[in-house]
Amino acid sequence: MARFLKRNGLTLVLMSLFAASLVGQWLTGWRVAVEDLQRHGQADIGLISYLSDPAFVSAVFENWESEFLQMAVYVVLTAYLVQRGSSESKDPDAPERDLLPSKDPDAPSLARRVGLLPWLYAHSLGLVLTGLFLAAFLLHWTFSAKHAAQEAATHGLAAKGVLAYLADPQLWFESFQNWQSEFLSTAVLVVLSIVLRQKNSPESKPVAAPDSKTGS
Repeated sequence: MARFLKRNGLTLVLMSLFAASLVGQWLTGWRVAVEDLQRHGQADIGLISYLSDPAFVSAVFENWESEFLQMAVYVVLTAYLVQRGSSESKDPDAPERDLLPSKDPDAPSLARRVGLLPWLYAHSLGLVLTGLFLAAFLLHWTFSAKHAAQEAATHGLAAKGVLAYLADPQLWFESFQNWQSEFLSTAVLVVLSIVLRQKNSPESKPVAAPDSKTGS
């Protein structure tokens, strides 16, 4: 067990933090929803029922959407663009890393072949992250539309359909307010990694490396 924990500690800690944060969002969001219902003289919503509340589900996927977008864009852009001196960039003067098909007998079989499947494998990380972004955006969009419909019904207004809601400013306000922060934080990381260090982190250059060194 100790060996397993040591070898998988990063994933286990990150997933534990994710689970704790999601539970925290659920519990605090439920309290906010109950207080809002009480102010409007409406019946309370149960803690378990709140898990399927459109406002809660929309908020969850609104955040996942921006994170997967950030990762997808970052993975793809770093394959083609560089930032001199950044540990988050490949070195433009280094030889091509991925010469395919690979001649290494220990390489995965798809990396040693040519064709559509090997191409998909060679781009699988970016493709899957993009797919996760699109799935999260779809769920954010549909549940945000359901929440807007609930709000409209509360005020005696006509609700927009899901397709019509795609053009609603509220949906894009929710998305852009997260997207801009993700792109900013990624750009800041790229630039700060030129001159700042984090000892023993693979996301940082070695502490003794010159500022001009590109890549980790």
